[in-house]
Amino acid sequence: MSNQSLVTEFILQGFSEHPEYRVLLFSCFLSLYSVALTGNVLIILAITFNPGLHTPMYFFLFNLATMDVICTSSIMPKALAGLLSGESSISYGGCMAQLYFLTWAASSELLLLTVMAYDRYAAICHPLHYSTMMSKTFCSMLAAGVWVLCAFNTAIHTGLMLRLHFCGPNVITHFFCEVPPLLLLSCSSTYVNSVMIVLADAFYGILNFLMTIVSYGFIISSILKMRTTEGKKKAFSTCSSHLIVVCMYYTAVFYAYISPVSSYSAEKSKLAGVLYTMLSPTLNPLIYTLRNKEVKAALRKLFPVFRN
Repeated sequence: MSNQSLVTEFILQGFSEHPEYRVLLFSCFLSLYSVALTGNVLIILAITFNPGLHTPMYFFLFNLATMDVICTSSIMPKALAGLLSGESSISYGGCMAQLYFLTWAASSELLLLTVMAYDRYAAICHPLHYSTMMSKTFCSMLAAGVWVLCAFNTAIHTGLMLRLHFCGPNVITHFFCEVPPLLLLSCSSTYVNSVMIVLADAFYGILNFLMTIVSYGFIISSILKMRTTEGKKKAFSTCSSHLIVVCMYYTAVFYAYISPVSSYSAEKSKLAGVLYTMLSPTLNPLIYTLRNKEVKAALRKLFPVFRN
């Protein structure tokens, strides 16, 4: 047993401290999950089967929708089952698998939002060279780089988690397996894990954010230099949806995770978890489709029921 955890399963606390809201929370979470799953799958299908949407912007949107499906599907079935039964246990292996896929999708989304900001920068600031700057090969490399880099980073964090010992208690103060509450349960040293978390926060939360801000700084500067009002409106409409998603996602991330593990707050983390695992995947397809005529036209073409 020297190389194994003594804990064979964890108990997800979920929202058990508010049993009176269990039915309400189950209804809300099931509705959000259904909308998120339906909306993102529709976007994936619309982009896949409509040649007119085979452009860099929609290629990255396809990847974003895929990440949203993985993110919300990695935790919602278990969370809903816990709300339905009143208690939720998860095996040690299941917890590590959930941790991996959730962290992989969430970190990939942060990185992809930066890539999408660069795409908008190239389209608005260098329109004449856009096709060269964002070639099909380069876009594929960017998307593959996001998935592979985040998979590798997540593998490191999950591997470091697997080396820890958990002797009890085994109650995770969250509705899914997450790094900070798991570290608080460990009975072995978590120093290396904490250092890696700080490095990941610096890269995903700070460096990525600054790169996105710089991209939008150039974008806004270019828009303000445009002579016609119509040109300004058209340019802003191409990036406004993405900007809304960026603000929403980073608000949740900064609110809960850009802080030391020692200052972890269960209530704050649960709220942020709802924002980026349920609310964000639900709103993303709505934001991109309601404000985008091309996506709506593709959906009407693919599904005649949307024509009414």
